[in-house]
Amino acid sequence: MSPLAHRIRFAVPDLSALRAAGSLPVDMHVHTEHSDGRPRVADLLMACRRLGIGVSITDHNQVSGVEEAARLCRENPGFVVVPGMEISAADGPHILLYFGETAELREFYDRHVREYKQTSPCLAIRRTTEDILDAAEGTGAFVVAAHPFGYAFFNKGVCKCIDRGYLDPSVLDRFDGIEAICGNMTHLLNQKATDLALRRNMPATGGTDGHILRDLAGVVTAAEAEDPAGFLEAILRKHACVVGWEKSLLRKGIMGAAVLPKYLPHTIPSLRIHYEQNIPRLRRFIDRSRRRGDG
Repeated sequence: MSPLAHRIRFAVPDLSALRAAGSLPVDMHVHTEHSDGRPRVADLLMACRRLGIGVSITDHNQVSGVEEAARLCRENPGFVVVPGMEISAADGPHILLYFGETAELREFYDRHVREYKQTSPCLAIRRTTEDILDAAEGTGAFVVAAHPFGYAFFNKGVCKCIDRGYLDPSVLDRFDGIEAICGNMTHLLNQKATDLALRRNMPATGGTDGHILRDLAGVVTAAEAEDPAGFLEAILRKHACVVGWEKSLLRKGIMGAAVLPKYLPHTIPSLRIHYEQNIPRLRRFIDRSRRRGDG
């Protein structure tokens, strides 16, 4: 059995027990008002302090939330914030990038993300999955496949795109880790992601994919570490555990209603981006229809 098997657990996290065991619980997938989330960074950090957890702010195609958190942490030490970003690739997948230092994240953003953003800032940038993976090489980034089998009708998971024939299976070899438990996924899809991480013996992470404060800490990644760089190193060495459970349909609905106003001003460009991302699906449908007609 893979050594990870007992390190990915579907359960409500017992934060006190994790801390008592010497581990730092970190919600590794959280959005703020700097992208499509609702929480202010200051409120998020205060909630983390109350819960006794760390957090990775992973705003869509944006790093200003991480930088605000870094400033607040300098003024009021005691928080652990893992610098991160969730990049939406032009061909569909969402890719989580984590860094040990905020300056490294900012440098990556300035060189490889900022000028490729589109009018709908939280949706796909003008770079493909391969482009993003190429850019991440040699930067020290820890690259994770976010919700690999998601998202609903959209092609927002790398494995979903592979299964549909949009991406070559070899692209998965270029990721450092798999998001095994994502709070916004169904249990079935998280189980598939967990099985994938175990089968390939890959490092695993987990996070709520939270967009409102009440989501926080529903899924955590825990490791014995005191700073972001040490925490990421523990995950890479498979010395971390992932514990969490999916949100209920009601909670997902509340979250959806909360973030909708963030997208309404960008409705037209958002529809265009979704259309472009679904062109491969349309082409496959047309090809299948033609083959059936020829038969």
